[in-house]
Amino acid sequence: MQTLQISVYVLAFLVALALLFDFMNGFHDAANAIATVVSTGVLKPQMAVLMAAVFNFTAILVFGVTVAATVGKGTIDPSVVDHHIVFGALVGAIFWNLLTWYYGIPSSSSHALIGGLVGAAVAKGGTGTLVAAGLIKTIVFIVLSPLLGFVFGSIMMVLVSWIFVRSTPQRVDKWFRRAQLVSASMYSLGHGGNDAQKTIGIIWMLLISAGYSSAHDKMPPFWVIASCYSAISMGTLFGGWRIVKTMGQRITKLKPVGGFCAETGGAITLFMATALGVPVSTTHTITGAIVGVGSSHKMSAVRWGVAGNIVWAWLLTIPASAFIAAIAWWLGTKVF
Repeated sequence: MQTLQISVYVLAFLVALALLFDFMNGFHDAANAIATVVSTGVLKPQMAVLMAAVFNFTAILVFGVTVAATVGKGTIDPSVVDHHIVFGALVGAIFWNLLTWYYGIPSSSSHALIGGLVGAAVAKGGTGTLVAAGLIKTIVFIVLSPLLGFVFGSIMMVLVSWIFVRSTPQRVDKWFRRAQLVSASMYSLGHGGNDAQKTIGIIWMLLISAGYSSAHDKMPPFWVIASCYSAISMGTLFGGWRIVKTMGQRITKLKPVGGFCAETGGAITLFMATALGVPVSTTHTITGAIVGVGSSHKMSAVRWGVAGNIVWAWLLTIPASAFIAAIAWWLGTKVF
């Protein structure tokens, strides 16, 4: 990759913008980790976001940087990356996050960022700048992550129903109020491990293009890892309350046992995807798991109209953020 001459002030601004996106990612996606545990009444909102934030940061000790490598090196051709592309990608992703947060739509911060990278790169150099293998893997998991969440969530619900078939509802409720603390913690761990790495990948890409890091490095600088995990944890701590109601109550009514099964199914999916280095959407994953839990009772338990509106937001995320990013890239070339 050719080293670019980037002002230290521009570099600092873009790193700050990336951390702002990371903060908003946590803020926007807080509902993914806490909606079920709040809606079932197991934890109060303040305690739920604190727990989620702690486990978001704890993920730094558990996961590597395979997802960061996919975002930083496997989405667009590293040779075309410059400060304008990074600026366009971040603006496109941030704008889409703000728009969907305002309307309470649980869209994907991850795919907004991927869409932003695609839009800015294509605006600069055409479709030849895209890395097909990385994008195909990401696009495949747009379908697979909610499907796997659905499958694992419904399987967990069926298994739990069989195991506790002779137990009273009161006893099941009491037991799973405790068990849901574990499942929500594991889901928050998976959320931090997958989502924080996407911003790590962006900053890593920027540092490589500016000559502050080598494309042959196996790890980004530690300060990048620590700051990204800190930013997403702080965003989670402040929470995205507009989306909690949609995720926790509007799709289907959940009890503690259902919340446990949804979170466990979602966590299994996130752990698998992170191990494979795939940047998946935690929003897609937990939504699929919630729908799986609801439909395991009966199909009418799921409000399919609400779920359908969410799917439309998923389909629009990459093209919408790509379009905004292309405009932002052009503006960026005129400003700095």
